[in-house]
Amino acid sequence: METLTGYVEHIVFQNTENGYTVLNLSCEGEEVTCVGIFQGVSEGESLEVTGEYTTHPSYGQQLKMNSFQVKPPEDVDSIERYLGSGAVKGIGAALAARIVRKFKEDTFRIIEEEPERLAEVKGISQRKAMEIAEQVEGKRELRQAMIFLQQYGVSQTLAAKIYKTYGQELYGVLKENPYQLADDIQGVGFRIADEIASRIGIHTDSDFRIRSGILYTLMQSAQEGHTCLPKELLTQRAEELLGVEPEHIEKHYMNLAIDKKLVIKEAGNCQYIYASAYYYMEANAAAMLKQLDLSYDVPEIEIRERIRRIEQDTGMALDELQAEAVKEAVTNGLMVITGGPGTGKTTTINTIIRYFELEGMDIFLAAPTGRAAKRMSETTGFEARTIHRMLELNGGMEGNAGFERNEQNPLETDVIIIDEMSMVDISLMYALLKAVAAGTRLILVGDVNQLPSVGPGSVLKDMIESGQFHVVRLNKIFRQAAQSDIIVNAHKINRGEEVILDNKSMDFFFLKRFDANVIISVVIQLIQQKLPKFVDAEPFEIQVLTPMRKGLLGVERLNEILQQYLNPPESGKEEREHGGVTFREGDKVMQIKNNYQLEWEIRSKYGLAIDKGTGIFNGDTGIIRSISAYQEIVTVEFDEGRMVEYSFKQLDELELAYAITIHKAQGSEYPAVVIPLLTGPRMLMNRNLLYTAVTRAKKCVTIVGNDLTFQEMIANVSEQKRYTGLRDRLEWKEA
Repeated sequence: METLTGYVEHIVFQNTENGYTVLNLSCEGEEVTCVGIFQGVSEGESLEVTGEYTTHPSYGQQLKMNSFQVKPPEDVDSIERYLGSGAVKGIGAALAARIVRKFKEDTFRIIEEEPERLAEVKGISQRKAMEIAEQVEGKRELRQAMIFLQQYGVSQTLAAKIYKTYGQELYGVLKENPYQLADDIQGVGFRIADEIASRIGIHTDSDFRIRSGILYTLMQSAQEGHTCLPKELLTQRAEELLGVEPEHIEKHYMNLAIDKKLVIKEAGNCQYIYASAYYYMEANAAAMLKQLDLSYDVPEIEIRERIRRIEQDTGMALDELQAEAVKEAVTNGLMVITGGPGTGKTTTINTIIRYFELEGMDIFLAAPTGRAAKRMSETTGFEARTIHRMLELNGGMEGNAGFERNEQNPLETDVIIIDEMSMVDISLMYALLKAVAAGTRLILVGDVNQLPSVGPGSVLKDMIESGQFHVVRLNKIFRQAAQSDIIVNAHKINRGEEVILDNKSMDFFFLKRFDANVIISVVIQLIQQKLPKFVDAEPFEIQVLTPMRKGLLGVERLNEILQQYLNPPESGKEEREHGGVTFREGDKVMQIKNNYQLEWEIRSKYGLAIDKGTGIFNGDTGIIRSISAYQEIVTVEFDEGRMVEYSFKQLDELELAYAITIHKAQGSEYPAVVIPLLTGPRMLMNRNLLYTAVTRAKKCVTIVGNDLTFQEMIANVSEQKRYTGLRDRLEWKEA
């Protein structure tokens, strides 16, 4: 470790959000470049910096700061340099010289204790004198807060966020209830708050800790897809987290309910506990769905005649179920169409669109993801948008994202058709329903046998199982689709029937291998050599889908290996290591959380922005186009040419995507998929998962692995239970 003392000659770069700074420190005439979180530091300030020298490939030797201290200016030159640097708004070099000439070494004492005396200097009014004193005091308070927080193990980035949120009130918050941080500050969860609390000396059985732990447990369960938990399961999970007896946990449920943080509902002999937000989302969504479920009196003969005309004009021929779906769409304000691949969902949607077009109605098409919306556009010939874009996402500030379209400003259209409904979670469904005006037809299309949404809720399944709405199940495989073994085998998997693995197919292959490293070797060979020509696609367009994240064939290990073969390091190709992962220019990456604030722009070939927006979402994939070590920025190109700039600190929102979990592939379609399959937990390795993986492929499915595991997955109908309440809300049951 090296320790340097000097003054800040120049700030080269500073990220105002997280305080990451590149500065030049003048140390006895020699300039040293220092990098790190220098929150609140200004040019002209004297610093003592401790750190280690590193060599940057482009910018040479730098001192990577480990800790620093601001040193008070010790002589008149230092005081004048600091005041004249621009650190204090309203004081330039000339005014700084006059102040120091007047008060000399006593300058800072005067500013802090007798600020009114600054008005003795020409050019400073009483008002300006007080403003200068406030600025100097504010900087001093920030530094004191940073030092205070760091003694409790709080990082400088987090300390800056805490100070920005609470200011001088942070001392009281930390003393009384540090768990408040988890509620108020984005990026601070229960575990961080708990660690701070334990260092401060908060007892493990503190009421604040237990209440915060209960709410944290519920929010963690939402990441598994639950909108509620049975009381016994919630108590058990909270007990494991907190290490306290069940009675200490259960006594807080009623208090949290009174504070409107929880909702407790009975169902049969069981009590279910909801985080309030999810309870009211489901309850309100149920009420709005019922309001949309209107009946329209249209003579059947008129509908059949209109369908016949559309069939003649387009050359499409509808079977009985498809015609029934069109009729239900015309005569009902709300309806659901569900069916597997090759059952004619696209033909049905196209007929419905043309029917309403002939009626002179306005129609909006949307899907949960960019890929799904793009596919919907291609198959219908009409513009389809993501649900977020249709609702006009407003990025907001500090997590206050919202939609411009809502109950006060509803969507102005007659018909809305949503595809890939199995992917829609309760939060997105609630936002959509708020923007659908009464009298607008809402048609929901999806495959209920696919995996449920990544987010909490089980919207499509709950709606169908409630029996409250008109549902048409398409189940006939059409002749053209029947020529594809991908589609035929997907339906066999869904019905639990045996799939023949003789490799006589033109689009469905099973390569039996029983060693993980051999499987990976075959996967690489398929992507690099065999499949691109076979399906007429680039290697990057071929997607590896795997059941799990960890293990020999998990996402993490596969990505590390696949990167070495598909995008190896090269001279001139920039890269950045973050959290144990190396990101390299040209890498295929995926966004792993919803970020409503991230700005994107679509650029012309000259680099000018031709469209802008906010919001990149969990599951969006793109390619790293550039990495700037100087600007600390990684630029990623997502679907539709949307360019997004990530600061290095935001890289934990990205992961490599040469291999992704089957869950993350929902709503996407690829020219070819490769599925490594060996072993895995029984609860995960089920029919539902296999069916979803196979149906992601457009032209070719290749499974590499153990055929016994494949057959076991077909036989395994156990799915991880989702605790949700939408079905009960729709059935008007108390739950």
